[in-house]
Amino acid sequence: MNPTACLLIIGNEVLSGRTRDANLQFLATRLGELGIPLREVRVIPDVPDTIISTVNEVRAKYDHVFTTGGIGPTHDDITSECIAAAFGVPWAVHEESRALMAADYARRDPPVEMNAARLRMATLPLGAVPIRSEITSAPGFTMGNVHVMAGVPRIMQAMFEVLAPTLVGGVPVVSRSVHAVGVFEGNIAEGLEAIQKRFPDLDIGSYPFYRPVPGATGFPGGGVALVSKGISLPDVEAATAEITEMLSRMGADPIQGEPS
Repeated sequence: MNPTACLLIIGNEVLSGRTRDANLQFLATRLGELGIPLREVRVIPDVPDTIISTVNEVRAKYDHVFTTGGIGPTHDDITSECIAAAFGVPWAVHEESRALMAADYARRDPPVEMNAARLRMATLPLGAVPIRSEITSAPGFTMGNVHVMAGVPRIMQAMFEVLAPTLVGGVPVVSRSVHAVGVFEGNIAEGLEAIQKRFPDLDIGSYPFYRPVPGATGFPGGGVALVSKGISLPDVEAATAEITEMLSRMGADPIQGEPS
């Protein structure tokens, strides 16, 4: 069986709606490509007890836990110290990271002070393995099966690409999609359920879309995208063929791929 993963999005700013999370889609896609399907996502606040208890719950349940957010230099960036508490280890300055950051800041024009706030970003759970990137000298880190990364999408993606080669995955998840304009879920529910039953190891999903047409009434631009996803390419393609045939029998014009 493929290893499984959970994502914890940490930050009051996400829960308040001030910041729109942009990391979930990237991580879900890349993990699927590595054969590590993302099975659960939670958005949790910057509250120590919540972070600690949630990390301990999900790291026992999944093969990999990924976190985003809360490893910056300000008082509300508490993810790192909470991971230390979850594992029951000290939260201590990681000397190699401190030296790399100090050297980086000293080279800048003008030089940047390695003050107490920035030192927080070089303070890691004892025994953690840093995740470095070309974008910043401040590291993410791996502790056990928990991988802690920045919340800023560009930095998170750079950290993940450094981490990815170290992850032991499984069979990559593949998907195929078919969409048809003028077809709605109520018309295909029974047929789609029958296809799902014939391919129980696949995830077959129905995703309606709506594209307004100027001057038209009702839902003239509406339709449905049907996606088959799994680790068996022959099964995925066979299910997609059955979906395409079902839509054709209804008089629709099924088109491979996502609606444009």
